[in-house]
Amino acid sequence: MEALRTWPADPPRDAKGWLVSVAWRKFLDATRSDASRRQREERVDDEPVPGPANAVDDTLQLYFLCAHPALTPASSVALTLRAVGGLTTRQIAAAYLVPEATMAQRISRAKRTVSGVRFGQPGDVATVLRVLYLVFNEGYSGDVDLAAEAIRLTRQLAGMIDHEEVAGLLALMLLHHARRPARTTRDGLLVPLAEQDRGLWDRGLIGEGVGILQAALARDRLGEYQAQAAIAALHADARSAGETDWAQITEWFDELVRLTGSPIARLNRAVAVGEAYGAPAGLEALSALAASLPRHAAVAAYLHERNGEPAAAAELYAEAARKAPNLPEREHLLRQAARLNARPRP
Repeated sequence: MEALRTWPADPPRDAKGWLVSVAWRKFLDATRSDASRRQREERVDDEPVPGPANAVDDTLQLYFLCAHPALTPASSVALTLRAVGGLTTRQIAAAYLVPEATMAQRISRAKRTVSGVRFGQPGDVATVLRVLYLVFNEGYSGDVDLAAEAIRLTRQLAGMIDHEEVAGLLALMLLHHARRPARTTRDGLLVPLAEQDRGLWDRGLIGEGVGILQAALARDRLGEYQAQAAIAALHADARSAGETDWAQITEWFDELVRLTGSPIARLNRAVAVGEAYGAPAGLEALSALAASLPRHAAVAAYLHERNGEPAAAAELYAEAARKAPNLPEREHLLRQAARLNARPRP
């Protein structure tokens, strides 16, 4: 083959001698190659047999790193979406409706803050769950659905760590997310829970959420996310708003207040008390809370309307609208105020 390749361009003077020389070089190359192969095999045979290799997954450490107490909640959420969720800086910026450069700076500062952290002890699960809860509550905007992303991340965490509150948070997210198709009209207007078309609720998500919650509650280590999920499950279980078991919801709010002491939990409990035991009881529960609480005016407006005080309720709805954290909520509260002001006064 070598002769066929080289002779047409450079024929040898002594064909026989050329063939003998080429054949000898080929033989030497083959011999050396075989010897090197045997030496490599002998070296491998002398090495100890390797033990089983442990698969390394640092995703759980990333969760705890992103929830580091040195970070602000906003930075923790952004870093979680970037490092654990794998979203691009542009996607995160679009979800938060901020310039990409602003989000890039936020993430860079967060990375610098935690760059020297080493994990020698288990991380704080409660802090990680709080970050995921914040991601879920951001809702959705741009091309990234943060609620769906939070569910995906919490599913991932639940597959890595056996913890009843991780399960409780996942159940809570699923139960709330199941109601999403009924929460707004086609025009983007908010629809209160009592007025939602329950036929639009995702029964598959509800069934999954309830199943996860029941398994978590069976472990008898109640936490705040399990309590919140239990309240959401009772709403999901009611075939209509009028069939809601408000007395049991009030009891779960009592548990939530006991676990957290949260003023927001107390505020929501006042609504449940008003539904279960009448508007005066709800207003009495509300009177113990500071008027500066977020959505306090909205709750007061609702309870005063239930108590037959439309004028006071209309003023409170208008006040709540001025304090609303977003445009859809503001428009909803203004519509409630307008509805009551349009009624004929006695």
